[in-house]
Amino acid sequence: MAVRTEVRAAVVPAVGAPLEVTGIELPEPGPGRVRVRLAAAGVCHSDLSLFNGTMRVPLPAVLGHEGAGTVVAVGADVTHVAPGDDVVLNWAPSCGACHACSLGEVWLCANALAGAADVHARRAADGADLYPGLNVAAFAEETVVAAGCVLPAPEGIPLTEAALLGCAVLTGYGAVHHSARVREGETVAVLGVGGVGLAALQAARIAGASKIVAVDVSPQKEELARAAGATDYVLASDTTAREIRALTGKQGVDVAVECVGRAATIRTAWESTRRGGRTTVVGIGGKDQQVTFNALELFHWGRTLSGCVYGNADPSRDLPVLADHVRAGRLDLAALVTERIGLDGIPAAFENMLAGKGGRALVVF
Repeated sequence: MAVRTEVRAAVVPAVGAPLEVTGIELPEPGPGRVRVRLAAAGVCHSDLSLFNGTMRVPLPAVLGHEGAGTVVAVGADVTHVAPGDDVVLNWAPSCGACHACSLGEVWLCANALAGAADVHARRAADGADLYPGLNVAAFAEETVVAAGCVLPAPEGIPLTEAALLGCAVLTGYGAVHHSARVREGETVAVLGVGGVGLAALQAARIAGASKIVAVDVSPQKEELARAAGATDYVLASDTTAREIRALTGKQGVDVAVECVGRAATIRTAWESTRRGGRTTVVGIGGKDQQVTFNALELFHWGRTLSGCVYGNADPSRDLPVLADHVRAGRLDLAALVTERIGLDGIPAAFENMLAGKGGRALVVF
């Protein structure tokens, strides 16, 4: 494949500053590096968190961390992929050497985001250094990443849809199967029906949950939620927990998966579970989102509340499993996508996300 000297990318100049779609100059892939031509990139809530400063990264930066594409060139020492190979981007590659990795908890790798501090490219207009928002800088026509950030794309799945495997599906599926460990016959509530929430609903259906309650602020998302596997739909309000308990014989669900990252929603998820129930928090909230409990209720309810990073997933282990579900028709990737856009459409996708509209917006190159 021909290597281009300049490509278009979506750049965040500073926290809260308007997104710039501009030309960037990528370096040639050095040792242990891979250049990828993107087919598609999903617009994730984590990108919004980087854009508005909830999560801090070096700026200016090229955002985007959920993507798939085709290898253009590789540097020395790269042997697991070659030019022409289709790949899925892995924004959190594990180092294999830190304490978390030694425990097999690769999703907590201490060095997963080490590459985010490295200069990724230069802005064509003025030569300014640019950084990769979450290692892979997928909001660009092409990107150069560390070899550990690319995994062979599963066969038989269109690249545009395979992009979703890199974050939304790994996270939603992992939250249900790895973090909450939903068992057949259990009841599940999913709070927040965006891309990750839709993946979690499908994962709960795959796990054999007997009742799956979807919760969101938007009534327009009910059809999406039911198509993904929800048996019931609750419009978010001050009485959400009470409504969920009413749907489960006043007991509460066995498992609640929170995909919003707000204190009130986390508290609601916790209150929606039965005595001894399990709540998994997937949503990324700010430091100002304080969740409070009193000591007596913690003792009385005996519930479990846990955080979930990247679905507690190991991409190299879980991608083949997800691919099998897709090929068997149990997991519908296309159903997560409610909008296909270009790079210029990312700001509007952020606005829709803030307004609680739609599922996953997908940048298609």
